[in-house]
Amino acid sequence: MGNIFAGSEVVELGIQIEKNGQDFYNTLSAQAKSDKAKGLFEYLAGEEARHIQVFKKILEKTTKYEPAGLDADEYYAYMNSLASEHVFTQKDKGAEIAKKVKSDKEAVQMGIGFEEDSIIFYMGLKKIVPEYDQATLGQLIQQEEQHLRQLIEIKSKL
Repeated sequence: MGNIFAGSEVVELGIQIEKNGQDFYNTLSAQAKSDKAKGLFEYLAGEEARHIQVFKKILEKTTKYEPAGLDADEYYAYMNSLASEHVFTQKDKGAEIAKKVKSDKEAVQMGIGFEEDSIIFYMGLKKIVPEYDQATLGQLIQQEEQHLRQLIEIKSKL
């Protein structure tokens, strides 16, 4: 069984996730009912744009990196499974999903799920990028965790 992803390909998936996240939050912001939700969605869209730039910097340095000390075939199969389950890896899916949202509370709940999925995906990604990019991914994971906390907090106020 050959590798399904090189490290660079997984980073590119991360970029697509963030682009779809940005589209998702921009669309939600435009259709938000409350000012509080609108402000949060605008902030999160900006955060996704910033994450895109971070991933592009990682991508510039990432080559056909192979995970060290892991069963590479098994690990790449795991990452492929994670990516295929992550709705935000599909181009233009973020805005498409957001347009179907009926309420701010539903939007926030979906955002919670997407942030949780992103955290899991990035934790897996962290294991296959070069060591010098692991700290950057750690920071992204912390930011996603912060976004998750913000979404949970706002959900309780809607």
